[in-house]
Amino acid sequence: MLARTRLALGPESLLVALLGLYHVALAVGPEQPWGRGLWLAHIGLLILWQPFVETGRRLSVAELALMGAGILLLTLGLNDWLLIFWTAILSALVGGRVLFVRRRRQRIFLLLAFGYLLGALLAWQVPQVVPREMAVDPALSPVFIYALPLLLLSMLVWPRSREEAPPRRAEMVDFVYSLFVFLLLAVLVLGTLAFMLLDRSGYGVAVASTVFIMAGLLFLLAWAWDPRGGFSGFGVLFSRYVLSVALPFEQWMRRLTYHAEFEVDPERFLGQTLEEMLALPWVLGGTWAAEHRHGAFGLADGAFSQRFECPPLNVTLFTRHKLSPALMLHFHLLLRLLAEFYLAKLRGRALQQMSYIQAVHETGARLTHDVKNLLQSLTNLCHAAEQAEADDAEAFQALMQRQLPLITQRLRQALDKLEQRPAADGEEPAAGSWWTALGQRYSGEAVTFTAWRGGEQPLPAGLFDMVAENLLQNALSKAAREMDLRIEARLLPGADGAGMELQVEDSGSPVPPELAAELGRAPVSSAHGLGIGLYQAGRLAAESGYELCLAANEPGRVCFSLRPLSR
Repeated sequence: MLARTRLALGPESLLVALLGLYHVALAVGPEQPWGRGLWLAHIGLLILWQPFVETGRRLSVAELALMGAGILLLTLGLNDWLLIFWTAILSALVGGRVLFVRRRRQRIFLLLAFGYLLGALLAWQVPQVVPREMAVDPALSPVFIYALPLLLLSMLVWPRSREEAPPRRAEMVDFVYSLFVFLLLAVLVLGTLAFMLLDRSGYGVAVASTVFIMAGLLFLLAWAWDPRGGFSGFGVLFSRYVLSVALPFEQWMRRLTYHAEFEVDPERFLGQTLEEMLALPWVLGGTWAAEHRHGAFGLADGAFSQRFECPPLNVTLFTRHKLSPALMLHFHLLLRLLAEFYLAKLRGRALQQMSYIQAVHETGARLTHDVKNLLQSLTNLCHAAEQAEADDAEAFQALMQRQLPLITQRLRQALDKLEQRPAADGEEPAAGSWWTALGQRYSGEAVTFTAWRGGEQPLPAGLFDMVAENLLQNALSKAAREMDLRIEARLLPGADGAGMELQVEDSGSPVPPELAAELGRAPVSSAHGLGIGLYQAGRLAAESGYELCLAANEPGRVCFSLRPLSR
């Protein structure tokens, strides 16, 4: 019923109606019974017009009883001072809505209503409480009775929008601005009475003096609010006071970054950071859930609760009071930031697990190639044993005495890699001895080993064994596919005199360009190998201060080189 009445009249028509009834009630006076009846009718229209509670809301019995008791007490105690207080409240409500009105016509309409209330206050109500011995201009009464209704008439005929639907929800009223208007009217009334009582001034002089003093003080306040000239004013201090609500949030964010820096486990980080929320003055406790984990902090119960969803994190906060929209925005922003940190922790843990898996994969791949190289060495020895004649028995026995200890040592090194990642620097035999042993292992293959003419400098045997085995096996596999392929292996001193350089060259077809750029740097897909083995060898070479590269790649000359990194 209330919504239908408001729909029929509209908020602006309701405002004119309630001001009209209020005008008649003031003219009759609060001492007359029917004046109080008009006052009650005015209150009824005010309930329809008020901008705080939705008109379609159903009030409980307790709320109706409380409101009825308040109206009854106001009606029974109605007097001139109470009416002055009531007029100031109405003026504050009308003035507090002006800032939220964008349309010029509606803003002028509200200003006309404010002007009527101010005129009724100064022309009729304040003279009613002036002591009888004080002189008040009698012309003020006709102004109120006959002139002010013209303002109501102008409001009634004021042009409005054609599509003027009544608001279906509570409207915005600036509380601070309304309070400021109320205080200004209070100072105006009390200042006028003070001038009349203390200075024995007439009513008009007292009103003018109060208005001029208030104007001067407001001018000084406006200047002090923003004095310019590089000086900060009251506006800065007020902003700091208003923004002090952010201080607890800033402290919590500082703790958030602290835990994000020193806590690695995502769940422990989440629990510790949410525990820090108990330091905020609004929070009693809460619950949280993230993926398959959940937990609670503080008091997991409260009169007011608010759920925040920031995937993958869902948090329910229990607060002392109902959160305002501004605080809800603050909490949502902070929990969104916490969720991003939590996601970063989850990604970090996933990357750590991937690095473990990669390390296991690389170790397994490296051991696979070591075992393959050992098997190839044993195969060469078996081939040499099959072709050895009786007169070569002593030479074969000497070969076995030299090679079996080396194979045993390499097998022991491969087993050690299962317990610990192989170090780049292992045993460093003399270059000449290592080169002679390598040539003997491949004595039955079509590989030409150039004579070593350098000194007995030490070299990293683990690195050179792995690289030499991979390069020679790849070259021999290539020789099985291409006829008349020549393979040559060379061991040379380093370019700057430090370290050794191993070269394996063949006269076959070049490596495709798309594979050549990735060899030794990443595993490549190839039908004939040349992938994971050279990648592992390249990784170990880089750790040892060497580089494995394709020194030449042209038809008839394909050369791989293991050489020290240039400094």
